[in-house]
Amino acid sequence: MNKQEADNAFQHACKLGKASYSENVSKGISGYLPSLGGIVKNSDIASEINLGIVEIPLKKIIGTYSHSRSIAFASNFMPLISGESEFKSKWTALYIAHMEEGIRDPIKVYEYLNWFYVVEGNKRVSVLKYCDAYGIAADVTRLIPKKDESDPVIKIYYEFLEFNKQTGINSIWFSKENGFTELGKYLQQYSPNLTVYSDKYKHFMGNIYRPFREIYHRLGGDKLNITTGDALLEYIKIYGLPDEIKEDVLRNRIKKFMTELEALSENQSREVRTDPIEVPKKNVISSLTTLMTSRKNLRVAFVYAKTIKSSGWTYAHNLGRLHVENVFKDQITTTYLENVPESNEAYKYLKELAKDDYDIIFTTSPTYINPTLKAALEFPNVKFLNCSETHSFRHVSTYFGRIHEPRFLTGIIAGSLTKTNIIGYVATYPIPEVITGINAFALGARMVNPYVKVKVEWTHKWDQPEKAKNLGITLNNAGADIISHDDLPVPGEVSKEYGVYSLKFADEGEKDISQVHFALPIWNWGIFYERLLRNILSGTWRVVFDVLNSNPKLVNFWWGMDTGMVDIIYSKTHVPLQTQCLVELMKKMIVQNEYYPFTGPIYDQNGNLRIPKDETASYEQILSMNWFVDGVEGEIPILDDEQRIDPLTEMLGIKQ
Repeated sequence: MNKQEADNAFQHACKLGKASYSENVSKGISGYLPSLGGIVKNSDIASEINLGIVEIPLKKIIGTYSHSRSIAFASNFMPLISGESEFKSKWTALYIAHMEEGIRDPIKVYEYLNWFYVVEGNKRVSVLKYCDAYGIAADVTRLIPKKDESDPVIKIYYEFLEFNKQTGINSIWFSKENGFTELGKYLQQYSPNLTVYSDKYKHFMGNIYRPFREIYHRLGGDKLNITTGDALLEYIKIYGLPDEIKEDVLRNRIKKFMTELEALSENQSREVRTDPIEVPKKNVISSLTTLMTSRKNLRVAFVYAKTIKSSGWTYAHNLGRLHVENVFKDQITTTYLENVPESNEAYKYLKELAKDDYDIIFTTSPTYINPTLKAALEFPNVKFLNCSETHSFRHVSTYFGRIHEPRFLTGIIAGSLTKTNIIGYVATYPIPEVITGINAFALGARMVNPYVKVKVEWTHKWDQPEKAKNLGITLNNAGADIISHDDLPVPGEVSKEYGVYSLKFADEGEKDISQVHFALPIWNWGIFYERLLRNILSGTWRVVFDVLNSNPKLVNFWWGMDTGMVDIIYSKTHVPLQTQCLVELMKKMIVQNEYYPFTGPIYDQNGNLRIPKDETASYEQILSMNWFVDGVEGEIPILDDEQRIDPLTEMLGIKQ
């Protein structure tokens, strides 16, 4: 390395610095390096911790400590002092040293919110950034800000502190809360075959993160409004954590996945389709085309998490499958798989269905969303739909029902029948759908009886009739004369604890465990399946299919009582006629979109106004409820490890 080469490098670095400076100034922002002293005050800092010598990524070094040193560099750390000077001679000497043997002396920095600001060693950082080096050794002092629950960046930083303590990793950042927590869980379970690296965290950074980052940025990821950490976490959810990633496989996967990451980057709003699917009318040309083209028998598969005989949820979906078989007869062929694991292992089942030439695959549990997306990316000619209300992807459409509408009506029945003004509610898991159902039920009950209290107990299980029965007795002992159960009836004699029911009392005061059933919210999945399939079969199905697969929007089907997909059945014997009339009136108003159960004013348990007067809760508000309305007695539980064995609670990130 000769001096002329070093001088040329310096001049080029100066040009890069001046270009960066001019670009920033033209945007109305400072062209100099940020200085930590101008960003944070001593009063904002809770404590200082010296971390010793740590290898830090150069991309995370974004500024200097003092303003006086910051004006020597542009915001990209390239020099602004050109011409012959002591600055130039020191910079070129460092450049020569790096090219010949590498810069080994550690710099000194402050870390604040996982960004680094140089106290000593600005020129070393400048040279290394110019040479596109990855990292440098640094004596790090961490400045920990005071906790502030209103500041999302600080909340994320405190998550980072726990993650960093566990892993030693400091080069990853997330733009939203829970990112570090989720990645930490994946890394806890990660057991790679260590060859080059001494521990799994270094292995992860060297064999997973850095190759991912390189290819992701090469494909344009650096232009998206998300961090590399955000993108990697979404990738891991779909493809898991292997020992290492082959470059050609990784490139192909990321290339397919980019449209989903673009939607995440843009925070693209989803299109929520609440109205029934309209069957397109055929014109003369389309009719002739259909006649001239031999129609293909549509092959449709359904994937169930449990068996038809053991789960009311699976049983209801299978009734929908049998319905479309009966309606379409020889136009479609259906199949189903039971007891498919609610994990990434489900992918191999979906893959086999796709390879077996099934055209449409319905995965009937939200826990299947990640393996469903993985399969959809691999088999673009197959249409995948997932029964979920909490996710949106370009390659997978989701569908669910506004089950809170019939639950509101069952609340009206319960509120009119109670004599103790205490109603029990046996709930399953503390997820938004269940919480929304409880709230709608309570609003219905208090609409007819403002003195009603709804007491909530939790099973922490799906399809648990025995536990539901015991909790119903517990609530009955607490004064509840009417019980509501969140779960669906399980086919067979074991299923007696469902819907709205009461426990009878004998004259002697002893309890007769036989139930009197009053009402039940129901799912008519066949209505959705029929209308979707009829839409595809109405013309040249391949054209319709291509449209569905190429739709750039995030589509959620969210149907209510106006479509018939959700409904209520009630006893004409045990429910008084006046109550029946009120239920039918309210049902008609809901169906005609003249009344919405979540219309304000609605207050929570603590008296806080959640939905103002005459306002209606949005789709997002309904599907993110984590609070109880006024009149509900009970708490939304925090699950322990034993209770968190359900895949859905894990997927939704319900905190311990």
